[in-house]
Amino acid sequence: MRVITIILISLLSVKATAQQVKILERGSNFPIENVTIYNDSNNSYVHTDKNGIADLSSFKNSDILFFNHLSYIEYEILKRELAVVEFVVYLTRKAEMLDEIVLSASKGAEKRSRIAEQVAITSKEEIKKIAPQTSADLLANLPGVRVQKSQFGGGSPVLRGMEANRVLLVIDGVRMNNAIYRMGHLHNSISVSPNILDRTEVVFGPSSVVYGSDALGGVIHYYTKTPKISSKNKVNTQLYSRYSSINNEFTSQGNIELRRKKWASFTSVSYNDFGDLKMGNNRNHGFDNWGKVNEYSNNTNSYYSDTPLVNSDNLIQKNTSHNQLDILQKIAIPLSNTSDLMFNIQYSESSNLKRFDALNEYSNNKLKWAEWYYGPQKRLLISSQLKINPTKSWLENGTITAAFQNIEESRIQRKYNSLNRSYRNENVDVLSLNGDFFVPLTKGDNRILSYGFETTYNKVNSNAYGKILDVYNNTVVGFSDNYTVQSRYPDGGSSYTSIATYINYRQDINKKTTLNTGARIVNTNLKATWIDDTFITLPDFNISLNNAAVTATLGFAYKPSENWQLNSVISSGFRSPNIDDVGKIREKSGKVTVPNIHLKPEYAYNFETGILKYFNNKKFNVGLNVYYTLLNNYITRDFFEINNAPTILYDGEEGTVVANVNKDNAYITGSTFSFKGNINETWNTKGSLTYTKGKTYDTKLPLSSIPPLFGNLEIGFEKDRFQANLNWRFNAKKRLEDYNLIEGIDNIEQTPYNALTDSFYGNPAWNTFSLHSNYKISNSFTLFLNIDNILNTHYKEFASSISAPGRIFSISANLTI
Repeated sequence: MRVITIILISLLSVKATAQQVKILERGSNFPIENVTIYNDSNNSYVHTDKNGIADLSSFKNSDILFFNHLSYIEYEILKRELAVVEFVVYLTRKAEMLDEIVLSASKGAEKRSRIAEQVAITSKEEIKKIAPQTSADLLANLPGVRVQKSQFGGGSPVLRGMEANRVLLVIDGVRMNNAIYRMGHLHNSISVSPNILDRTEVVFGPSSVVYGSDALGGVIHYYTKTPKISSKNKVNTQLYSRYSSINNEFTSQGNIELRRKKWASFTSVSYNDFGDLKMGNNRNHGFDNWGKVNEYSNNTNSYYSDTPLVNSDNLIQKNTSHNQLDILQKIAIPLSNTSDLMFNIQYSESSNLKRFDALNEYSNNKLKWAEWYYGPQKRLLISSQLKINPTKSWLENGTITAAFQNIEESRIQRKYNSLNRSYRNENVDVLSLNGDFFVPLTKGDNRILSYGFETTYNKVNSNAYGKILDVYNNTVVGFSDNYTVQSRYPDGGSSYTSIATYINYRQDINKKTTLNTGARIVNTNLKATWIDDTFITLPDFNISLNNAAVTATLGFAYKPSENWQLNSVISSGFRSPNIDDVGKIREKSGKVTVPNIHLKPEYAYNFETGILKYFNNKKFNVGLNVYYTLLNNYITRDFFEINNAPTILYDGEEGTVVANVNKDNAYITGSTFSFKGNINETWNTKGSLTYTKGKTYDTKLPLSSIPPLFGNLEIGFEKDRFQANLNWRFNAKKRLEDYNLIEGIDNIEQTPYNALTDSFYGNPAWNTFSLHSNYKISNSFTLFLNIDNILNTHYKEFASSISAPGRIFSISANLTI
């Protein structure tokens, strides 16, 4: 009897095992999680677990089973036939389809074939592959995007010849731009770690209907990783680490995701430590000494020295080391079948960021600054996002986002042979409330009405003070006295408020044509108060500026056939002057920027057209976008007078007075040619070429921030567990006559100096090659090896103060548990 019982148990065990199927990826043999298995009558379905296993006991032997996953070709088989293949199913990965889903263009998911604007997207897989050190380096790999750097701990993205406060940064639906986002170069994008991103989207051109003021050049929308609800309790852990040789970078990032039925959590901590950056040594441009750092300041907060140190290796760019901490916490709570709540907390803090260009500035053939650094840059975001799906006639779904942000900045300066150290501190609190709602007007969703509102309130506190150092044997032991310092922004406090509402309409006029149109009404209010008049006396120490505008867009996406798409967009944009535009006081290269309380808004009127051609069942595409943007009442920095004088005494030196002023009209025109796709099952390629030209109609001068011709070409190989990509990046020369020499934004002084002609050369052309590769050792462990700037080329990005990294070897590992 005992023998019979053992036999029965064994048979039942075999039968139970036989009800399980294992799904593997063809080629790598790795298990595939979240494969949906359903029968032909659609009355039963199951999902595979992280081991690729699913229980089929709920299906009949006569059922036809379908195995479906977004990234793989669907497979079907009769259940009883699975025994023939030993209950193992292999799925083949799909070749990349290029009719991508775009989230940012209308703040809702739309196919690219229904979007008229030029859009660039990078996924988390692409981010892992290129392993960028900062989010600025990530943006530099996107077609049509160029990045300027003043110091290594920075990166200012340029879209269509516009940057800083003319480009809108958004993270998880919350605008990052605040009241002190400045003209020129803005490096706040690095406060978002690339390791926490799920995807990044760039929408080019004025997007002021959906996003409001500031989006003249375009919108950069960061989407961070998000936890998912699960019917079964799950814990997913990921560890990531990277080392780069060129600056001894160490990056460590870990996250843990908890999936529950009633809530889910995602926690991520990322830490980056960067040493001093070494430039390339292959000087194809012919300028042997350009960019080399022969001496540097070794002064610190506690160490004092009157004499610069000789750099033992002038290829190493001293005073570029820094570190950064990034924390992300998200909690998702499904409130009901029609509503979900997401809490989002983000915190980023850097170490002191030394101002590389200022610390290499000379005055009378001597280094000017002993100390010039940004204090720790801190960004705190706390937001709650409510998603609703009431399926009412007036509202199908929508999102309401409430957020609080706090941003801290500081600037610390001291000249050589001086004991006077100045401190300028800024603190910005931002409250915002957004609502975006969607109403399909037909059952087929071919007519969608969207509408929404946005209100923001910025409170800016700015203070400044000076301390006279007390020094003993090169050690700063304290302070002997205080002195008065001019604050960067109004010292009596300032605020900036905006209120806006918009409506957007998208309709498939027929099978070939989609109409995109919308309008936005916005009102802004700026208030500022100055108290201290030690250095500058203004006509009015209390100002209040009110501005309002209506912006609109009209676009068509026309598809004459399955493989062709023609896009046209007419749009307008609006940017109201913020606190930085109106009230900033600062010095750079002998020019002192002073407030202009009479500044008015600037407007942009844009026309663009694009062509997309698809090949091989949309696995490959070629695109061309051409645009023309007219800037009206544009804001530029120009010579100015304060108290009826063209010069002013600032920080103990006389400087030329400049200010932000309105001019008449200017234009920016350009184009981007791009291609992307699969050549065959193992080879893929992508590339782009961007041309930009900008000039003023009234003064006939070149506009600032207009990059030279630039582009890239990449060829990739992927087979089973191995992936490799060879990338070529190039920039044409930026000629001297194409620089704006008044504003100072283009940094002509950072280009090679020609002693024979007593003039600057302009930015030389350059090109680099990089190799990115990775090998999936197991389903949970991937190893990455990258070589950037293989030829060790020396170059500077246009308008950048710092030389680009030389040859970089980086190795990184990603472990999922």
